[in-house]
Amino acid sequence: MRIPDLNSLYDAGSRLLLESTVRVGVTGLRRAGKTVFVTALVDNLLKAGRLPFMDVVSSGRFQAARLRPQPDPDVPRFDFEGHLAALTGPDPHWPEPTRGIGQMRVSLRYRPDSALKRTVQPLATLNLDLVDYPGEWLLDLPLLRQSFAEWSTQTLELAARPPRDALSASWRGWLATVDPSAPAEEETARRGAALYTDYLHACRRADTLLSLIQPGRFVEPGDMKDAPLLTFCPLHGSQRARGSLWALMEERYEAYKTNVVRRFFAEHFSRLDRQIVLIDVLGALNAGPAGMADMKRALELSLEPFRHGASGWFDWLFGSKIDRVLFAATKADHIAAHQHAQLRALLDRLVGDARNAIRFEGAQVETMAIAALKCTESVVTEHEGRQLRCVRGVPVGRDRPTVLFPGEIPEDAEAFPPGRDRPYNFLAFRPPDDLGRDPRGLPHIRVDQALQFLLGDYLT
Repeated sequence: MRIPDLNSLYDAGSRLLLESTVRVGVTGLRRAGKTVFVTALVDNLLKAGRLPFMDVVSSGRFQAARLRPQPDPDVPRFDFEGHLAALTGPDPHWPEPTRGIGQMRVSLRYRPDSALKRTVQPLATLNLDLVDYPGEWLLDLPLLRQSFAEWSTQTLELAARPPRDALSASWRGWLATVDPSAPAEEETARRGAALYTDYLHACRRADTLLSLIQPGRFVEPGDMKDAPLLTFCPLHGSQRARGSLWALMEERYEAYKTNVVRRFFAEHFSRLDRQIVLIDVLGALNAGPAGMADMKRALELSLEPFRHGASGWFDWLFGSKIDRVLFAATKADHIAAHQHAQLRALLDRLVGDARNAIRFEGAQVETMAIAALKCTESVVTEHEGRQLRCVRGVPVGRDRPTVLFPGEIPEDAEAFPPGRDRPYNFLAFRPPDDLGRDPRGLPHIRVDQALQFLLGDYLT
């Protein structure tokens, strides 16, 4: 047996001490801006011109960052270059939303702050692995602790209440003609699944921004389109006769949980060290009370994985714990800067229970109002003798900058206080035209503060 020499042992020890890896999951409900966030984060790390609140940058210890091959060859690479081109090209536009899992690795080279590390070697490396996947997939996790009968009852009750009742009318009308105890027929199962999927897509398109959509693969199937695993739907009753339609649907529901949900989260979610949860709070305000309530319910379900040990089912499934979680209200540039505190306060209200549970288990939690890509400027205008704090940008559907008063979020963090049940009207904006000409990186609001919270302790 060959005994390694002292130089080999020294080199191995140096690599162990001066090269580390952190895996960050970028999650959030639909329309939260996950794709743009990952693109902007990576672009800013590569250019490092807009990161004053990252200690490693402000202290002058940051050397450079570069893209590296991702560690999992069977996982699709996040299309950073394509998404950046969409934002910075001659016709800037928002990139396509996340439709499947994507991953990429960025290596950060820096000078350690620790005297011990500097003695061993003057430079250290942090491998940042970013994992992005559709928000609908996150909502599948609660299915793991629900039987088919429990899930059916819950889903049917939800579908019968406004505003979902009108959207689910065709599917519920079909259910009324079906006997769950009748012999299973493949065509019947496929018809029910198709109508149920149409209902979920209608929820997705609704002006009320309905967020609770299960199972997630029905609307974002990825590579599972037309698979038998996606041909089931909730049913009335609790019939369990062998060979019945109920038994077939229940069997496929359980197979979906085992082969899709449990496998996906065990392979990807369980390996996360840190997580940022992006939330389109302004979109929920635009959707009105129904949209806000639906988002709150969806958040409560999707955030359950962070409650380590709270109910006893997370630990045996995942094994590892996420020690830092950042909740971020996105699109903060759509409102004037003085409103950011109210936006954060509203976010705190939405995630308050989950945040407290996470802290109780010993993890660090933070909330922020951010914009991955800053599309507007805050300006002050005068209207009828009154000064208004407005935003200036190019709204989606227009071709020139406009000054707009976006409205205000209540200071008491109550989204719809007594006497107000109408939605808000926060507009969406186009990416600015000159992004590709700025060598400092994509403009943002507090992405550097988000990075400091998620990575700061690794970069010491």
